[in-house]
Amino acid sequence: MAKVVVIGAGFAGHTAALYLGDELGKSHEITVINKYDYFGYVPSWVWVGVGTMKPEKTVFDLAPVYRKKRVNFVHGAATEVHPDEQFVLVEATVGGEPVRVDYDYLVIATGPRLDFASTPGLGPHGGHTYSICTLDHAVQARDAYLESVAKMEAGERQRFVIGTGHAMATCQGAAFEYITNLHKDLERRGIRDKADLLWLSNEPAVGDFGVRGVHVKKGETIVGSDEFLLALFEEYGIRSEVQRGVLSVDEDVIHWENYEGEYGETPYDFAMLVPRFLGVSMEFVAEDGSDIGSKITNPGGLVLVDAEYGLPYDVLKAKPNAWPARYQNPTYPSIFAAGIAFAPPGPISVPHTTPNGTQITAVAPRTGMISGIIGRLVAKNLIDMVKHGTMPHEERMSHMAAACIASMGDSLWDGSAATIIMYPVVPDPHRYPNEYGRDLFVSEMEMGLAGAWMKRMVQTTFMYKLQAKPGWKVIPE
Repeated sequence: MAKVVVIGAGFAGHTAALYLGDELGKSHEITVINKYDYFGYVPSWVWVGVGTMKPEKTVFDLAPVYRKKRVNFVHGAATEVHPDEQFVLVEATVGGEPVRVDYDYLVIATGPRLDFASTPGLGPHGGHTYSICTLDHAVQARDAYLESVAKMEAGERQRFVIGTGHAMATCQGAAFEYITNLHKDLERRGIRDKADLLWLSNEPAVGDFGVRGVHVKKGETIVGSDEFLLALFEEYGIRSEVQRGVLSVDEDVIHWENYEGEYGETPYDFAMLVPRFLGVSMEFVAEDGSDIGSKITNPGGLVLVDAEYGLPYDVLKAKPNAWPARYQNPTYPSIFAAGIAFAPPGPISVPHTTPNGTQITAVAPRTGMISGIIGRLVAKNLIDMVKHGTMPHEERMSHMAAACIASMGDSLWDGSAATIIMYPVVPDPHRYPNEYGRDLFVSEMEMGLAGAWMKRMVQTTFMYKLQAKPGWKVIPE
C-alpha cells in the first residue's frame, strides 16, 4: 500500500488530492495536511475585500469532501519534513504533541508565505497597508475600505493606492482586479469623484503581470496588454506609476525606488499592496538531524524541481525547456511541488537592477489555473507511478495555456470583466518565432459584460468541481 501525502489544500494541493483520492483512495493511503480546515476560493476574495460578496460564499469545509474521496485529513501546519526517513511532522492545531505522518511520496503545495516583513510597515499585522491574500486579510481590507467610504460620503476626499508592496512581488493580477472593483463600487455609490485611485507596481509596464505582457492580433494590428489596460485606466480615471519597488511604508506615505535609482514618496489614505511571496517555513531534516534545506529549496524556501537554475536571463528566455516538466525534486525524487511552492528557474518578465543595486522584477505567477493544472499533472504521475511504476505526464509552463478573467464590478447587469488568454504562459521563441514567443491566434483579450457573467460562472463551476460533486472531472482546471 502506497502512502501519498499532500501538504497544502489550495488550488494545487486540493486538486491533486481529489485526483489521488479518486484513483488510489480505495487501495492506498492518501493524506492532506493543511493549516486551515476549509478551502478558500481566492479569486473571489477581491469581491470580499470590496464588500460585495459575503466571506462564507467563498469557502467550504474540507473534511466532508475528503471523506467522500477516501482522503485522510490532518488539520495543522507541517513544520518538519524528514526526507531520508520519509515522514512529516505536523504541529497540532490545538495543543498536544506533533503528529507524525509517514509517506512514500510527498507533494508540497503550501502556497506562499506572505513576506510582509521584507517591507517595513507593510501589511495588516503591525503595518499600515491591507491585503486580500487570505480570507481574514480580505475582511480586514473590506472593513478599512468601508471606513474610507464613510469619510467620502461625509465629503472627505480619499487617496487609494493599490498594487505591489515589494520590488520582487508577483500576483499583480489580483491587485489590478481590486483597483477596478474599487472604481466600480465607488461609482455605484456615487462618490467616485471623491477618490483618487493610483496603480503602483513593480512591473516594467502596466499589464506586464510578470509574464512579459500579453499580445493579441486584431486584424492586421498587434494589441498589447499595456495599451489595452492603459486605455481602461484612462477611461476609469486611474493613475499609474510602474517600475517602482516599494521600500517601506509609513502611516500615510509609501517610500519607493524606481528603475533609474531615484527615491520617491506616494501619499495615501488607504493602500492594498501585495507582498513578496516566499516558500512556507518548514525545516528539512536529514536522518542524522542536520539541516538539508539547501538540497530541497532555494534561499526563498521554494522547492527545487526538475528545472535548470542559475541561467542568465538572456539564456533562459531562449530556452523554454529550462522550465520544469514533472515538478520533481532532483535530490529526493519522492518529493514533488505544485503551484506557488515550486521554484521557477527565473523570471518571465525582463528583470531590472537599479543603479543602486536594487532588483525590481515582476516574479513569474504560478497561481489559479496554472496551480490547478500542475496539481493535476503531479497527481496523474503519482497515480501512474503507484499503479504502473512510470511517470508519463509532462507539461512545462512553456506548453501551458492560462486564462484570467479580471472582474470590474461583480454585477451581472452593469458589471464588466477583462478576459485574457495567453498561450503559452512562458514564451517559446522556437515554436512561435514572432517578437512575443506566443501563439497570437490563441492569445486573446476582450472586455465587456459577457466577462462578468463568465467570471461568476467560473466561480460557481469551480466551487462545484472542488467539492467533488457528480461530474467534477469534466470541468477543466
